[in-house]
Amino acid sequence: MSDTQSGGDPERVGEWVEFAANGSTARGYLAVPTSGSGTGVLVIQEWWGLVPQIRRVCDRLAAEGHVALAPDLYHGEMATHTEMDKAGELMTSLPPERAARDMSAAIDHLLAHEATVGEAVGVVGFCMGGMLTLRIAALEGDRLAAAAPFYGAPLGDGAPDWSGLTAVVEGHMASHDDFFPLDAVVALGEELRGMGKDVTFHVYPDTGHPFANEDDPFGTYDEVAAATAWSRTLALFRAHLSAAG
Repeated sequence: MSDTQSGGDPERVGEWVEFAANGSTARGYLAVPTSGSGTGVLVIQEWWGLVPQIRRVCDRLAAEGHVALAPDLYHGEMATHTEMDKAGELMTSLPPERAARDMSAAIDHLLAHEATVGEAVGVVGFCMGGMLTLRIAALEGDRLAAAAPFYGAPLGDGAPDWSGLTAVVEGHMASHDDFFPLDAVVALGEELRGMGKDVTFHVYPDTGHPFANEDDPFGTYDEVAAATAWSRTLALFRAHLSAAG
C-alpha cells in the first residue's frame, strides 16, 4: 500500500500513549517521524479494533513524515478475523458520543504534541473507520483539513449534520461492497457537492471490501488498488496539511 507498501513495511516506530478523554483517560497508538516533527494525522480503526494492521498504518504515515495517532475506540477490546460476530457486536455497541469524544480528544492530543506542525490535522479511516472519518470531519470543522475515508461512509439515519464539514474529502470506495453499497455512497457524494463541499469518491473497479487491508480478512485485498489509494491519500495530506494553519 504505498510509497511504503505492505511488502516493505517500515520498522515499527510507534508506541502506546494515554491522553485525557471523556473526563478520564483514553489510549492510542502514536507514531512520530524519525525527523522529529511533521503534520498530524488521525487514524481510525476498522471494526476489528486497534489491531496490528491499523498500527502499521500509523507507522507507514510516520515513515512519510506525519505524526499519526490511532485512538483505541474499543478501550482494549479487539476481534480476530475469525470472530466476525464479536467484531459486529463491538461496532454496534460502540456509543457514538463516546467515540466522538475519544476522536476529538485524540485531535487535541495531536495538535498539542510537540512533534506536530500546523493548526489542523488530517484523518484517514477504514470500514467503520471510514464512516467515522466523515462523521468526525463534520463535527470538528476546520480542525480537520483533509479526510480520507476508505470503503465506509455514514448513510441514512447515521448521517451527521454536514454543515460543519470544511475538510477536503477524498474517499476510496470498492465497486462491490456489501457493507456500504456503492450507489448510496455515490449519492452521498453528489449530495455533499451540491452543498458546496469539496468531496471526491474514487471507485476502484473490480474491488471488494476491504481491498486495502493487506491482512486480507475477506480475500479481497487488491495490491494495485491499495497502492493507488494510498498514494492518493499521501498526496491529499501533502497538499492540504502543509498549508493548514
